[in-house]
Amino acid sequence: MDYSQLETQLTSQLFLTHRPVAVASLAHAPAGLEKFEGVQPSGCSYWALASGGGAFYTVAADHYNCSIGSHTHNMPLPEDRAHELGDTLGFMTSIGYLRMEEVPSIPQWPETPGVVVYAPLGDTPVDPDVVLFWGPPGKVMLLQEAALRAGVAAQLNTLGRPTCMVVPAALTHGVMASTGCIGNRVYTGMDDSELYVAVPGRDLQRIADETATIASANATLQEYHEDRKRQLTPA
Repeated sequence: MDYSQLETQLTSQLFLTHRPVAVASLAHAPAGLEKFEGVQPSGCSYWALASGGGAFYTVAADHYNCSIGSHTHNMPLPEDRAHELGDTLGFMTSIGYLRMEEVPSIPQWPETPGVVVYAPLGDTPVDPDVVLFWGPPGKVMLLQEAALRAGVAAQLNTLGRPTCMVVPAALTHGVMASTGCIGNRVYTGMDDSELYVAVPGRDLQRIADETATIASANATLQEYHEDRKRQLTPA
């Protein structure tokens, strides 16, 4: 699959300003790809770094600073830090952010990764498990409509917090939207006017094949609705 061409096509048709990010869970690091060096406060922080042009892989320890993200990534915290998940969940429930009974339903990656690869879609060195897109709802909605046309949209509600669960959810259920969460917006710098759509890598070509039709249809419908508005709205 020509991921560079796919990124160019989708970015142009959707008028995206952020590069889509390819995410892949692997047993071992790909040859020639550099390991991430440094410290980040969350797993979703790597999304922003990759969208900015970086291609790298992480190991489990790179995700431990976010106990919730480690949970959704199926990366158990080491024994001396295992209490952090309970501490964080306890804090979140105490302020009314979530209920403890919600936790078992939070999606997780099916297996613990050996490494996680992050890269701009056009530069990915491996086939992605999931590709993350984000932007204004009026643009990324076209991905949802293309997914419906291709028959690969998830039959689930739009996800909210935690944002990182959208990756395993899409992997299991299909193209999935997420409104994002406050932690993700702080760590990635995503604007309040934007949201996410996660596309399974296996469905990416089918989505791309339908996006041109959907984008053209929406342009035609915009003219249609604007004309009706002019005709039917009192002066």
